[in-house]
Amino acid sequence: MDSIVFGPVPSRRLGLSLGVNNVYNKYCSYSCVYCQAGRTTRLIIDRISFYDPYKLVEAVIREVEEKKPDVVSFVPNGEPTLDKNLGLEARLIKERISVPLAIFTNASLIYREDVVEDLLLFDIVSVKVDTVNEETWRKLNRPHPELSLEKILEGIINFSKKYRGKLITETMLVKNMNTSIEEYEGIADYLSNIRFDKAYIQAPIRPPAEKFVTIPDKDDFLIAYNIFAEKLGENRVEVLNYPEQPLFKFSENLVEEVLRTINVHPIRLDYLKYIADKRGANFEEILDKLLKTGKTMIAEYNGKKFIVPRRKT
Repeated sequence: MDSIVFGPVPSRRLGLSLGVNNVYNKYCSYSCVYCQAGRTTRLIIDRISFYDPYKLVEAVIREVEEKKPDVVSFVPNGEPTLDKNLGLEARLIKERISVPLAIFTNASLIYREDVVEDLLLFDIVSVKVDTVNEETWRKLNRPHPELSLEKILEGIINFSKKYRGKLITETMLVKNMNTSIEEYEGIADYLSNIRFDKAYIQAPIRPPAEKFVTIPDKDDFLIAYNIFAEKLGENRVEVLNYPEQPLFKFSENLVEEVLRTINVHPIRLDYLKYIADKRGANFEEILDKLLKTGKTMIAEYNGKKFIVPRRKT
């Protein structure tokens, strides 16, 4: 059960974030081409039970008390709202700790009333809006065939009217897929209908599910930012096309901590060396132990090497 809690990892948006991986490996309603957790292996939209909610909560509380994160984030290697016990887990956690509770969702099920009720329990909700174009959505996010983009976009608007916490949006730009003025204007126009706190424009900075995924040019981010800022306000738009700092907060069992984390959050090898050096551990020995588990591999992306879960090619 402890393996579903990882980090804390440095979040560019929220500070030191303790992650909760509340669904089974790669159970998702999307199979995004850029996903850093790899391709989806179980493309589903039915909400099901994954872990014992009471044991999950105890694992979270234990890690919070030990590691003192800034925030607890439901950010699994799949879609967190597929967990039918999500609302119960959120309520139980909030009864025990005062640390803010966040969730990162692709918003694919936000048209459902039960999902909305669960999301309303969180202090911070992040929703994905990579495009408002149906064709782009199907190529980029590769959704479950029964999902409707129109229903999802309408659901986000309706949720924003009810929600009183911090709502953020995330738009991942992938070169030659959603990097056009028409795409930027469509997303920005849509976001103007939502009550949100911050719109983040992002880049795929870690090894993606598909090898053809590349980071857009700097000009793409500049154009996107200017369009978003003009329509939404400069203070509500931020570009995240840079890596986080290597400020992971791991326990003494570094190998186990890294194995938990990379299922959701691949780690650069230079960051792993920094972490090992800082605690006086031998980087080469740590890396050797990780590779000998048979669960990991080294992936190179955008000129950097990462330790990632072993993937089928």
